[in-house]
Amino acid sequence: MSTESIDRPASLRAPITTEKLPMAALLALATAVFITSLTETLPAGVLTGMSDSLHVGESAAGQTVTVYAAGTALTAVPLTAATAGWRRKRLLLAAMAGFAAANTVTAVSSNYPLTLIARFVAGVAAGLAWALLAGYARRMAPAHLQGKAVAIAMAGIPVALSVGVPAGTFLGRTLGWRTPFLIMTALALVLLAWITATVPDHPGQRAQERPRILRALAIPGVAPVLFVTLVFVLAHTVIYAYIAAYLAHIGMGGSTDLVLLVFGIASLASIWLTGIHIDQRLRTLTIASVLLVGAAAAVLAVPAHAEPLVYLAALLWGLGWGGVPTLLQTAAADAGGPSADAAQAMLVTLWNVAMAAGGVIGGVLLDSLGAASLPWSVLLLLVPAFAAVVGARVRGFPTRRPGTSA
Repeated sequence: MSTESIDRPASLRAPITTEKLPMAALLALATAVFITSLTETLPAGVLTGMSDSLHVGESAAGQTVTVYAAGTALTAVPLTAATAGWRRKRLLLAAMAGFAAANTVTAVSSNYPLTLIARFVAGVAAGLAWALLAGYARRMAPAHLQGKAVAIAMAGIPVALSVGVPAGTFLGRTLGWRTPFLIMTALALVLLAWITATVPDHPGQRAQERPRILRALAIPGVAPVLFVTLVFVLAHTVIYAYIAAYLAHIGMGGSTDLVLLVFGIASLASIWLTGIHIDQRLRTLTIASVLLVGAAAAVLAVPAHAEPLVYLAALLWGLGWGGVPTLLQTAAADAGGPSADAAQAMLVTLWNVAMAAGGVIGGVLLDSLGAASLPWSVLLLLVPAFAAVVGARVRGFPTRRPGTSA
């Protein structure tokens, strides 16, 4: 049976003649996702060591996360437009080489401004990678398996959160904070060879076929997906960024690692379930994700903070959140059609804007209203997200995905 990738212009589509997924290539993409996710979040686990070594306060060291997000948010759209004509494999290799270089500089630098520059470059590389990876995974699969292919590639996110960050934190505490960054450099170098050997190449778009990035907003279905991305990620980040402060507020400050472990394991289960069902039930899964995260926030908002309820909330939260990157990127690519890469670039930009804004808004809420306000703010933000998903039943989050039979 021969099918075609549905998110590329007709002149660029290559027939896919196999019903099997190219697992070696998809796992290479999952490793790329793992590297991008861990590079972004690792400073939070080695913050004290970084601040001591760079001779700055912990709040200043924390800006290494902010500049990473800024690098992604500021450059994802223009760089995606500028590199639209590049062959996809060359662009992916360039992004991973950028991570290898940035993590190397981060690991050896003793100069705070240089470290910030390296982190910004890592964010730029992430913007390129995130705008590329989901579409790349889709192009390796027949239409009815494209959602599963994206789920496999996106598995790098929960693995980074549930395994990578704790392991990096442990290595940073025992061998020094520079060690995990050097390990990521080594992993990126291995990945460059892995991509070269297993990942197929695809052409970029011809000049006359390249859509203007912002014109993708006019495509029916793209706007609601982007709105849900902005609000959902904002809601998640408001509490995730300050979960340690929230747990300390309810007397569970010493259990932060266990709570996050439950969240991480549930996230892994979520992306596994998403991979099984996304090609037929993307809309149902997205609605369930919003409801599960909302239920978790409601449990955390209950004044009686029994420890079992907190762990239940972490379980619900992970089950709701783990598959969200896959669901939203698949929905954006479906809605974007020939402009899928443009829609992905805007999604990446808004994702990082929401993460940065969530950190700021969460901090303001924490200082002004206290930690108890955080779960309530999540519930408030999820109301319009839920309404947008439910309302976009024809375009955006349709009852039947294009290219599927059910």
